[in-house]
Amino acid sequence: MEHSFPSCSELNRRQWLLGSAGAAVLASTAPGAQAAKLKTRAHIVVVGSGLGGLAVINRLTAMLDGAQITLIDSKQEHNYQPGYTLVATGVWPVGKVRERNADFVPSGVNWVQEMAAEFDAANNTVVTATGQRIAYDYLVVAMGTHQDWSLIEGMDVSAIGQKGLTSVYPSPQAAQATWASMDAFRHKGGNAVMTLPATPLKCAGAPLKMTFMLRDRLAQTGMLYKSKVTFYSALGTVFGVKVVNDNVLARWRDLGIAVETTQKLQAIDIGAQSARFVTPEGATSDVAYDFIHVVPPMRAPDAIKNSDLAWKEGPFAAGGWLEVDKATLQHRRYKNVFGIGDINGTPRGKTAATVKKSAPIVAQHLVDVIAGREPGQKFDGYTSCPLIVKEGSAMLIEFDYEGRLTPSLPMVEPLQASYLAWLMKYRLLKPAYMAVLKGRA
Repeated sequence: MEHSFPSCSELNRRQWLLGSAGAAVLASTAPGAQAAKLKTRAHIVVVGSGLGGLAVINRLTAMLDGAQITLIDSKQEHNYQPGYTLVATGVWPVGKVRERNADFVPSGVNWVQEMAAEFDAANNTVVTATGQRIAYDYLVVAMGTHQDWSLIEGMDVSAIGQKGLTSVYPSPQAAQATWASMDAFRHKGGNAVMTLPATPLKCAGAPLKMTFMLRDRLAQTGMLYKSKVTFYSALGTVFGVKVVNDNVLARWRDLGIAVETTQKLQAIDIGAQSARFVTPEGATSDVAYDFIHVVPPMRAPDAIKNSDLAWKEGPFAAGGWLEVDKATLQHRRYKNVFGIGDINGTPRGKTAATVKKSAPIVAQHLVDVIAGREPGQKFDGYTSCPLIVKEGSAMLIEFDYEGRLTPSLPMVEPLQASYLAWLMKYRLLKPAYMAVLKGRA
């Protein structure tokens, strides 16, 4: 692979920009002076040990004196999921996205190493997979999403990495296997099929990043002339923010990436390397592929979806998402319950960047409720997507619930690809993530 190297003056400029951007990222999340701890004997249960759950636990530990905090989750490994696309495109080794949850659970927290199986909200109780009933005074739900692979007939997650089948979503191992397939494909070329389902997604930019990077990898090996890349979206768009959607489509036109809309992946024949798509009207088409990236439909985990904590009507009911007020992230009917991260039924916000901004708000609102105060801060739905367009170049897209762009760094234009945005994705965002995880930012 050939690379061009910057001059010394350009390196100095980039180093200065990187330092300035790093300071801005950390300053934008640095907590202010700590208020006196609130004394309480309340029992707080947090379900989920991803970024949202651990960020809130670490903050509450610092904000409360005497509280009993219980974490419910069987997962032992903590995965830096924003790094999956870097692993799956050959930029990072898989070890960079794997950590131990035990390293981030504060001392004094009771960690019940089981999965939550049921929520009895009327009786303030969580039931674990073994039937253990755990009562709470206050509850924070941080369970993330359920990847509903069963909705794609013939799909086998264990086959990722074989016969051109890939997906960045299931695990670090799947991301690693995806890169192995991409690396093989880029040296021979062929027909590449990229997919997008119609459901809400965590990191909705990941399918776009994978498409951009696959095309870039083919360009690096000189195999574009032997290849076709087509993006099949089950929606009428490829991204939910119109200005970003239009920008991406324009870039793809220039790059020769084809787009088919309202085409949902219905079934896959892994052995025959054939995918079946269906339109809203029921028309089907079979597409042969040499490489396919499959994005699963997503919904809330069964424990929430089947509980009274889920939305019962409206646009979030079908997925069983947690019914929270989008501004306070407090449950709309059960005022001692809060949601954090991907589980929330809100217009946007299934990214790590959303947790970065909302974790301090959720922790503060929980403390407010314990103290008898009304939650006062408002969350604007901040979401960020460092959208890679090729190796060494990315766009830093930031937006709110309304789809308005909300750029936070004056040196980064949101719809212009830059080396600085790439460096932020490649080098700065994981340290910022770790600071959020530990409750320090």
